[in-house]
Amino acid sequence: MVGGPRLSLEEKRKRMLDIFHEMPEPFLLKELERIGPKQKGIVSQSVKDVVQSLVDDGMCHCEKVGTSNFFWAFPSEAAVKRKNKMMQLEKELAQMQAKQKELGDLIANAQLGREHTEERGNLVEEMTETEALWSGQQEELKQFKECDPVLMHRKKEEAGVAKDAANRWTDNVFIIQSWVRDKFNMDMDEFNKFFGIPAEFDSV
Repeated sequence: MVGGPRLSLEEKRKRMLDIFHEMPEPFLLKELERIGPKQKGIVSQSVKDVVQSLVDDGMCHCEKVGTSNFFWAFPSEAAVKRKNKMMQLEKELAQMQAKQKELGDLIANAQLGREHTEERGNLVEEMTETEALWSGQQEELKQFKECDPVLMHRKKEEAGVAKDAANRWTDNVFIIQSWVRDKFNMDMDEFNKFFGIPAEFDSV
């Protein structure tokens, strides 16, 4: 995977975690510097910084054994951390929704028979800030849900089904091509041109 597009730090972190999860065992840094470029397109010079950032964020373990540092991260740990983070975000969202409703009620009461007051202005400002925080939490929760292992597995299965279906239709086209070629002595290039089949048409 050498020579690919330049990766962002977040993409490098994700790919490094993929290495840990696909091969759940402890690694030496020099092993990761060899595997990273070969399997995930992470340049060896940046592997150390990427791994250290994962350690700093608690997403990867580092243990010194003798004179060597070993690094590892198991898939089950990542799933548990995502689940706990989602639960925390959902709890915070519920609290903010309750706070938003409370502020809305206070504003509604403040408007009854009153002109604009300092109290009402403060309440409006506080409610606006709460809505902004609530929107931010929703976006963060959405990102964690997109990384949910169950959802990702389901999407992978759906992609597999779609791929199999596409390949079945491709095989059917090839069968028809062979039949037409043998039955009518038609050249395949002529067949493809007549039916609008691109030259690169093949199984996926």
